[in-house]
Amino acid sequence: MKRTLLLLLITLFWGYVPLLCAQTEASFLPSAADARCRQWVDSVFAGLSLQEKVGQLIVTTFPAKADKQNKKQIRDLVKKYKIGGLLFAEGTPEEQAILTNIAQKNSKVPVMITFDGEWGLSMRLEGTPYFPKNAALGCIEDNNLIYEYGREVAREFRELGVYVNFAPDADVNTNPLNPVIHVRSFGEDAKKVAEKVLAYSRGLESGGVLSVSKHFPGHGDTDVDSHKGLPVLYYNRERLDSVELYPFREMVRAGLGGVMVGHLQVPALEPDNKTASSLSRSVVTGLLKDEMGFRGLVFTDALDMKGVSSVPQVTTKALLAGNDMVLVQYNTENAVKEVLDAVKDGVLPESEVEDKCRKILTYKYLLGLRQPRPQLQVSGMSYRIHTDEARALVTKLRQAAVTVLGNHFGILPLTPVGGAPIAVLSVGEGNDSIFIEEMKKLSPVPVEHLRLTRETTADARRELARKLADYRRIVISVSGRDADVVAYADFLAELDLSVPLVYAFFTSYRGMQPLEPALKQASAVVLGHSSEADIQQYAAGVIFAKVPAQGKLSMSIGALYRAGEGSIITPGMKPGNIIPEDMGMKSYELHQIDAIVRAGLDAKAYPGCQVLVLKDGQPVYDKCFGTHSDKDTTAVRPTDMFDLASLTKTTATLLAVMKLYDEGKLKLTDKASQYLPFLRNTNKKNITIKELLLHESGLPPYIRFYLEAIDPNSVQGPYAQSWVDKWHRTQVSEHSYYCSDFKFKKGLVSAKGSSVYTLHVADDMWLNKSFKNTILQKIARCDVDGKRYVYSDLGFILLQQVVEAVAKLPMDLYVAKEFYAPMGLQRTMYLPLLRYSKLEIMPTAANDFLRRQDLCGYVHDEAAACMGGISGNAGLFSTATEVAKIYQMLLNGGELNGKRYLSEATCRLFTTETSAISRRGLGFDKPYLSDLKNNPCAPSATSAVYGHTGFTGTCTWVDPVNRTVYVFLSNRLCPNVWNTKLGEMNIRTNIQEAIYKSLK
Repeated sequence: MKRTLLLLLITLFWGYVPLLCAQTEASFLPSAADARCRQWVDSVFAGLSLQEKVGQLIVTTFPAKADKQNKKQIRDLVKKYKIGGLLFAEGTPEEQAILTNIAQKNSKVPVMITFDGEWGLSMRLEGTPYFPKNAALGCIEDNNLIYEYGREVAREFRELGVYVNFAPDADVNTNPLNPVIHVRSFGEDAKKVAEKVLAYSRGLESGGVLSVSKHFPGHGDTDVDSHKGLPVLYYNRERLDSVELYPFREMVRAGLGGVMVGHLQVPALEPDNKTASSLSRSVVTGLLKDEMGFRGLVFTDALDMKGVSSVPQVTTKALLAGNDMVLVQYNTENAVKEVLDAVKDGVLPESEVEDKCRKILTYKYLLGLRQPRPQLQVSGMSYRIHTDEARALVTKLRQAAVTVLGNHFGILPLTPVGGAPIAVLSVGEGNDSIFIEEMKKLSPVPVEHLRLTRETTADARRELARKLADYRRIVISVSGRDADVVAYADFLAELDLSVPLVYAFFTSYRGMQPLEPALKQASAVVLGHSSEADIQQYAAGVIFAKVPAQGKLSMSIGALYRAGEGSIITPGMKPGNIIPEDMGMKSYELHQIDAIVRAGLDAKAYPGCQVLVLKDGQPVYDKCFGTHSDKDTTAVRPTDMFDLASLTKTTATLLAVMKLYDEGKLKLTDKASQYLPFLRNTNKKNITIKELLLHESGLPPYIRFYLEAIDPNSVQGPYAQSWVDKWHRTQVSEHSYYCSDFKFKKGLVSAKGSSVYTLHVADDMWLNKSFKNTILQKIARCDVDGKRYVYSDLGFILLQQVVEAVAKLPMDLYVAKEFYAPMGLQRTMYLPLLRYSKLEIMPTAANDFLRRQDLCGYVHDEAAACMGGISGNAGLFSTATEVAKIYQMLLNGGELNGKRYLSEATCRLFTTETSAISRRGLGFDKPYLSDLKNNPCAPSATSAVYGHTGFTGTCTWVDPVNRTVYVFLSNRLCPNVWNTKLGEMNIRTNIQEAIYKSLK
């Protein structure tokens, strides 16, 4: 594709032109024209008087109405003032062609016909192809389509004798309340705006039409319409460079030919608060030309706009600022006289007028404006403009811009519930009849049509809301003027329906803004951008996935939908398996989990996680987020295994205890010492199984068993301290550093496993099997602190020993035999590296202080590690899917998929009994309703809830009242074990609260 900078051809002509090398694009004209171009410019220039040279700097705005008076005025303008350009508006192509012929026939110098066509000829002329506005085009992912659009607009312009288009709008619309730019901008992302500006401009210039990017230095974040006043942009230079100026800088680099300067006041660029950027030499010459290196044609915005119209000698000041051509509407005579007086009085150097005149003549030649100038053929003009190819491109652009937002839980393609009809509610004063008919045609069930207009009474609105409550699927069609939509905002926001809502907007994105509160309840939104018949048909096709949608939102809709969002719809795609509303839950509330989880990712509370919610045994929410670690960018997958940490207590150890209790092999009143001889002659001989489960045995929370493995003579100073030095470099908490170069006691650790070294604690690190007995003896000898509640890992280590003594099997084999294997759980296990590679296991921590290496596939908990990775308090690895199955079995009263694992009575006992002195249940954790600050559950959780949490960032909670299972698995300790953001941000409980809100 040949790029289209016109300027390089001028470099042989005048001294200022060599600077055009700042723009490195090639011209679309042959270089052989150089000599002829200079000769033509010189010959025309030599025949011009000073007044005629001044006239060349003027672009006069004129209505395209070919009446007698206008024809006369056109002849007078070109004959008397030799105006350089004309800008037509408000008419038809045929009338503009007539006036153009008159102007060119009567002008001594060819007239540069310009046009303000941001979305083509239809912006100003009737009966011309109606292309989408820029905000819609900004949603299109394929910039080749934008280039094609530019080429087609150029073809239509040249057919009409137009050589300059005052487009594209290069403003970055970051202010949603901008009163004048909004839909005229390609979007709020500076980079994407620049991409669209370049694609469209290259299309124009490759078709022989000069592109003019506007409104320099950037009109996108203003709250005043420059037609009515002078907007002020209060940003520093750094911000301006990164946002407002970015698209203009890119178009300069790309070698594009024109810029229009807007009427703005930008203190960071022009300190005089009364000087608009269009009249500022600092902005036009200093910034645009000198600093940015632009050497193309510079136009002012219309000088009759209120932003500058009251400024004395505005035309002269615009030229002095560095503009090449000025847009004048009704006062061409005054403008020419003003400039002549300025030259006469020495305010404006005549040489500057001559330089600008030569530059304009050069562009006229390069654009093809030279003798002879054939007259435009007026008859058939509209037909030649409005071709089949043009219509096809309009349709192609409209369809490519269609954007689907949300599509939560795969509601699209819309699938009816049984034979129940689908309701379509038409909202607004627009005509959406084509959409209704297409919905009826595509729907496999009847479509029942309802309507809401301004005339709908309050009683009728209440009846309408009642009727809507009877449907299982509802589509809300919004059409009419953007500004009128606000009249329906309250009604739609107050709808409280337990049914998925799909919105179809036949408005611009601005029609969505007043409905943001209502859209929070939407499962999906189809944004059509306009209401043409083909778009109405297409939107219905998108809803049923008969046609594709690939658009990405160009403008944010408040905080609800961000720019860049867009769900892909492909023909024939399948809908989601479970729609929450069909399970009595609200999709829009459940979807809030996404934002909660992503906030955690943004805050680096964890690198990755899995979240799963079951309702009545069905997965209503099942998503993975993030990556394996900050270094491993592998996306988290449903099959990735997490270190469950203390969730092991209820997912393995407690299950084993319940099974043995169920079989009558173990009683809650049994003393642990009955099965564990090493406790019989200790102060723990009377501790019961129930006391261990309730954490009421008096055992301490933990014991640092690993210290028994470390040679104390190898530690310089204390093993741990609150500051870093050359001996203590391993950080384990915000203010705690452990010894980095200690040595293990001789004979305890080996780099290889053997019959002696059987406890595999990390890569190339095996612990002597005798250390397991060391751990048990430390527990046996430790102090106890009365029969009070103290959460203790030690109790579950003892429960593991009880289970193994009674079952005559190691813990891992017993739970696998009784539960995991018959349940079909393939990824719930201790020692996962025996079966799976590290690529399938989430990293747990970096630079573990004890093992002095990154941990992946080895349990993080030091006590469990020293037990060889199989322990009653930690060591189990699993996925959210498999953990959920275990707890669904408990919720089902011990049964899963037709197989019974535990009796209902056992499940009822263990999941309902609660301690008299703490929140704890029999092994399970429970809500702390009397102390919400220390409540491990959401505020809405009831006393019936049971589950557990894990130190690595895990939890599972079962609600037997609402029949839900909630699983959250993360690796929050990776890479920093002192990362506490998961708890500080209340992410696990906030997710649980979102689940409860979805149930209300």
